[in-house]
Amino acid sequence: MNALRVIPTWRHGQERLYVCRTDGRNVAWYDREAARVNLLSEERREDVLDVLGPFLTGAVTVGPPPVPTPAELVRLSLHPDDDLAPNRPGEALQTVLDHEPGPQRRMRPDPRRHALAAELAVGEALDRLDGAGWRTLHSVPLPGGDRVHHLVIGPGGLFAVHTVYARKQRVLVADPMVTVGRREARPLLRAVRADANRASYALTAEVRPVLALFGPRDVSVTAPLREMRILLDTDVTSLARAGGVLKPADVEALHAMARDRGTWVRV
Repeated sequence: MNALRVIPTWRHGQERLYVCRTDGRNVAWYDREAARVNLLSEERREDVLDVLGPFLTGAVTVGPPPVPTPAELVRLSLHPDDDLAPNRPGEALQTVLDHEPGPQRRMRPDPRRHALAAELAVGEALDRLDGAGWRTLHSVPLPGGDRVHHLVIGPGGLFAVHTVYARKQRVLVADPMVTVGRREARPLLRAVRADANRASYALTAEVRPVLALFGPRDVSVTAPLREMRILLDTDVTSLARAGGVLKPADVEALHAMARDRGTWVRV
């Protein structure tokens, strides 16, 4: 017997199989998605492949772990509490609702749950852009209690996306005012631009503001908008059509900077 054991784990939604000694130290791990066995000790190559044999599927690459990129080094150095990448869409709202759920029976639905539904729908759509070279962070905190609902980074640049619940309601946009249904008009576009400007300052890169409307019945814009895009939740993936601004290495570097909570402390 080679005295090694296989321990499955999940990291960032991906399964890894770690090969450990009896004292708990790792000697290798198998990354299924990359089809690669990473060896920390070349001397144990045969033992590692023997114990992993039942788990290996198809052709795999075997060798030492690849040298991490600068962006990966930043991620590896982050304390878990400072890493924003694991945030779910609507993370901040969900946390508030978990601690303050409100009365069980109300004549009117809790507007916070409507807002959460909007952030979930938009966030899940943006997450699907990951395979096209885009990265999305959710609920990016800003000093003073504000936050960027979704920060999108990709070949087409950077976008600060603010979501608004407007299901089956008419939306009137008269820059900077936004009126949803029968509610009072608010200078929402001014706030969305301000959040994008703060993100630009933190990342030292242009961040463009986007207003994403969830399920509106009708949208009217009274005049051309200044440096602002308005999209429906069903069309936010159109951001991926923009290209030619950032190289893949730039996307990863900006994503590594943006996911660090410390980046946003003084904006």
